[in-house]
Amino acid sequence: MPKEKYDPPDPRRMYTIMSSEEAANGKKSYWAELEISGRVRSLSTALWSLTHLTALHLSDNSLSRIPPDIAKLHNLVYLDLSSNKIRSLPAELGNMVSLRELLLNNNQLRVLPFELGKLFQLQTLGLKGNPLAQEIMSLYQEPDGTRRLLNYLLDNLAGAIKRIPTEQPPARSWISLQEPDRARASALFSVMCYNVLCDKYATRQLYGYCPSWALNWEYRKKSIIQEILGCNADIISLQEVETEQYYSFFLPELKEQGYDGFFSPKSRARTMSESDRKHVDGCAIFFKTEKFSAVQKHTVEFNQLAMANSEGSEAMLNRVMTKDNIGVAVLLEVRKEMMEVSSGKSLHGMEKQLLLVANAHMHWDPEYSDVKLVQTMMFLSEVKNIVDKATRSLKLSSVSGETNAIPLVLCADLNSLPDSGVVEYLSSGGVDCTHKDFKELRYSDSLTKFNCNGKNSTSNGRITHGFKLKSAYENGLMPYTNYTFDFKGVIDYIFYSKPHLNVLGILGPPGPPLARREQCQRLPTSPHPLRPLLPLRPAGAAPAQPAPTGQWDPSACTQVVSPCHTTRGELQPQPLPFQPSSSLPLPALPSTTMAEEDKKHNL
Repeated sequence: MPKEKYDPPDPRRMYTIMSSEEAANGKKSYWAELEISGRVRSLSTALWSLTHLTALHLSDNSLSRIPPDIAKLHNLVYLDLSSNKIRSLPAELGNMVSLRELLLNNNQLRVLPFELGKLFQLQTLGLKGNPLAQEIMSLYQEPDGTRRLLNYLLDNLAGAIKRIPTEQPPARSWISLQEPDRARASALFSVMCYNVLCDKYATRQLYGYCPSWALNWEYRKKSIIQEILGCNADIISLQEVETEQYYSFFLPELKEQGYDGFFSPKSRARTMSESDRKHVDGCAIFFKTEKFSAVQKHTVEFNQLAMANSEGSEAMLNRVMTKDNIGVAVLLEVRKEMMEVSSGKSLHGMEKQLLLVANAHMHWDPEYSDVKLVQTMMFLSEVKNIVDKATRSLKLSSVSGETNAIPLVLCADLNSLPDSGVVEYLSSGGVDCTHKDFKELRYSDSLTKFNCNGKNSTSNGRITHGFKLKSAYENGLMPYTNYTFDFKGVIDYIFYSKPHLNVLGILGPPGPPLARREQCQRLPTSPHPLRPLLPLRPAGAAPAQPAPTGQWDPSACTQVVSPCHTTRGELQPQPLPFQPSSSLPLPALPSTTMAEEDKKHNL
């Protein structure tokens, strides 16, 4: 449904004719509406060049057909074709997705093209006085008949065009950035970051342009898991994973392929009944057990951190604490066999290597840029705590307090564009206390609670962190990671700590054929969700090629799933001596041990 209020044209509209004097004095005319009358039988092709029109009145004429070129008037919100002799409508009419009102009363229509179902912003559809089938008129005459009829047409559009040959979308190309450093022992591995769109958010109210069968979770999950497995990433970070689907679908499917995982739902699950808790979404991290083993697992609840660090800040309490977004982190140990295979050398005597993988999903609302920025700062502060405690509890030789002691891969749906304070903070190491994204709200006192010296500090009017992070996708390599009808942009990211990690390659953007058509107003298509992926893979190994994920269905250019990034890189370990302990002390809440987490989510 349209988000903007629609005001229909004024039936008492008046016009004035510009005088020759006004024209000579340079007065400009502007008219967005056009009325054609006088029992007209055909329309001039010159009409289709008036693309600025928002309303076109063609009622009470003798038109028997409407040319397909009418779709060139893409700004029309009002089209009146009533009281003509029209027998059929062009399928191209369905591409005029700006239409709010379409009047077809008193014509000779016996059928409607299924493509009309794509007019998801249509509020008024006039069909009275046409010899249409009873099935169509019954739907139309029901309460909310316009919406019901459009849904019916859209849901049946795919079946109507199945006999038309369709092209398969091209595979996303692999972009090689550099070769691995073979002079040093290194482990290469791939990372995937993917917002899978939780079922409860995939509604017709939000995505009216999408057929219901393509929004249905039973249909989407097959394409999603096919996409994930086709990428064959070593580490997978997912957002918007429903609790029940994690335990009944994602974990079993991925365990069969050699993965283990960790999941935590949003904070609201704490206060819900068992039946409701199953439908709360959260974040998950999966990793291949042949390459990694889990040492620690952690959950970061932003509302709990906001409460503990509010320092009387009303903005922190009223804006940040009320949002229940979370982050998760898994401390992994790289298996020695992986290092040996990657380097081609014997690593006898080398101590074990750790890798910290963090995954978060920030608040969605564009009006809450301050909340997203504060959530990001809190998350990095907790990631720093994890590094500090791991350095002490695992008795690593690295100096406690060294922010970059353990290599970090940070995957996140930040819901923030590249020019936002969130991305500036992560990529440059800090942000001004007066940054516009704070909206002049008082946060400075509470943000100092995130400490300094490698966490967050407020020196020289800047809030900084000590991580040396770099985005895997830079210089506009990905034009978008989210593509819906009214939004297109990069909001999903993969960052890595530069001292220890290096990117060798990335999965490129979707090819032009996938994004080519204005009438496919949103991407990705329902059978082909895009993938965020970041491979950092063993030296000499060929990059994983994305597998095809189903037949290309042009009627389903509608499903909203964020694209994945893929990069290749290498982990070049600094010696981190690891002293085994029979009982590893793990950090206190909000982090949890593996056993505790399994018990907590025993559905």
